[in-house]
Amino acid sequence: MLTLADVTEALAGVRLDGAEIEIPQAAIDSRQVERDALFIALKGEQLDGHDFAADAFERGARFALVSRDVEGEYSSVDLRAGKLNTAQVDLDGPLLLRVDDSLTALQDVARYWRRKIDVRVIGITGSVGKSTTKEVTAEVLGQRYRTLKNPGNLNNEIGLPLTMLGLRDEHQRAVLEMGFYVTGEIEFLCEIAQPVVGVVTNVGLVHAERAGSQEAIAQGKAELVRYLPAEGTAILNIDDERVRAMADMTKAKVLYYGMDADADLRADEVEGLGLDGVRFRLHYLGEQFTLRVPMIGRHSVQTALRAIAVGLVEGLSWEEIVNGLRSGNTQLRLVAVRAENGALLLDDTYNSSPQSALAAINLLDEMAGRKIAVLGDMLELGPYEQEGHEMVGRRSAAVVERLITVGERAVMIGEAAREAGLPAEAITNLKNSDEAVRLLKSELKEDDVALVKGSHGMKMDGIVPILEAKE
Repeated sequence: MLTLADVTEALAGVRLDGAEIEIPQAAIDSRQVERDALFIALKGEQLDGHDFAADAFERGARFALVSRDVEGEYSSVDLRAGKLNTAQVDLDGPLLLRVDDSLTALQDVARYWRRKIDVRVIGITGSVGKSTTKEVTAEVLGQRYRTLKNPGNLNNEIGLPLTMLGLRDEHQRAVLEMGFYVTGEIEFLCEIAQPVVGVVTNVGLVHAERAGSQEAIAQGKAELVRYLPAEGTAILNIDDERVRAMADMTKAKVLYYGMDADADLRADEVEGLGLDGVRFRLHYLGEQFTLRVPMIGRHSVQTALRAIAVGLVEGLSWEEIVNGLRSGNTQLRLVAVRAENGALLLDDTYNSSPQSALAAINLLDEMAGRKIAVLGDMLELGPYEQEGHEMVGRRSAAVVERLITVGERAVMIGEAAREAGLPAEAITNLKNSDEAVRLLKSELKEDDVALVKGSHGMKMDGIVPILEAKE
């Protein structure tokens, strides 16, 4: 377990005498600190963690990493500019660790600690499916290895270092989701985490507004496979041409997965079973067999293939891999519940992009009953905004009997659906989620299946809880 001496060595090159004090947790939110935790005071756009250092100590934190003065009288260790000033240090009470920049210090400690732990790291990136792939992969590897994973979606320059500080000597594998917003970000995360296996899910349109183009997104995701060592393995989606092309950008061995006949690990005869999961035939090294997994939607086959590929690379048996796929809560974000009148509600409101929206609509297509789609704006698509919304609209026209859009951008979904043949009277454009709730309350029937999907910023996650049947 990380100790205070490790922190001082990472930041000043010297292990503080008498500081072999274990740090069971690192946190950036004072409300989440546990006893003896290390609180990292970060300055955000709206809040400054330094203002909550006293609260962190009151809640049980033992140390706080700070880059400016905080309220209260505490003993401190000066680690600024790589020096170690230990005058008047009281290791029994709350202790401030003074640094030049608390975020950089967090990253430096994570980098140091990663190199002290002998663990194989699996990095996962892509536009859609990172979190689910991480969860399922960790479930598979957990059948044999003690495995660490990012909590939630802590996948950026703050979340990944925090995850690294949770490494223990007993960990044998770490499965780390790596997010991308700007060029160089994934390379930076790789330099901290040192992955030997890299999984790329796809290159979509999400975050194109920040990245500039789909090509820029592809280059950003490729930073993972570029980093991998020659003895590592790049696990690439052969069905996505931009991901397939990454094979030429890595020194590592390449394992292709997907539906294409040239994939090393291939699936076909895919059958969506609605809420009962998905069934498919698996092909690998001349072997083939049929597998059913409890993941919702035909698109989940790709998730299963990624986890299977990692399991194979890491030496697991087929029995261990299959047990991992069938255990745990592998469907993270789409929740199916009943409305008061018995209608089935599919809540997939964590976020939305054209790729994830199409996958959700394809799942709706597998369901029995009158199909309703409640689709909100998809944000951060940049130059692909119109194309992305229209793509979803055309697919909606082929699946649903009733389309409700929420937001200014989602009007494009409705227009494209109408042009693709969905009757105009079957389409309603609304301004916000409150209007959607009122409309659904008046229209939902017992045999309906309603999908609710939209970007997090549209606040559509409140729709289903209002309509859900109360016990």
